[in-house]
Amino acid sequence: MVVAYVMVKAASGDADRIRDAILDLDGVAEAHIVAGDKDFVVKVDVADPTDVKLVAADGIQGISGVEDTQTYISMG
Repeated sequence: MVVAYVMVKAASGDADRIRDAILDLDGVAEAHIVAGDKDFVVKVDVADPTDVKLVAADGIQGISGVEDTQTYISMG
């Protein structure tokens, strides 16, 4: 199992809609609205490191209102 954390910056003020869309993606375990430089912290739990890209780059970045993501794969 591979765990990663994706920090998400969103342009839209529609945080609940974006969070719900993120939570609907396969591989997303948790999605939290946060205060600070980023708008969401998303926990991804997948079988393979290449699946992290599918969730972060193809899934999260494809949601309307998402501006940028930074992905961190957990090492332990």
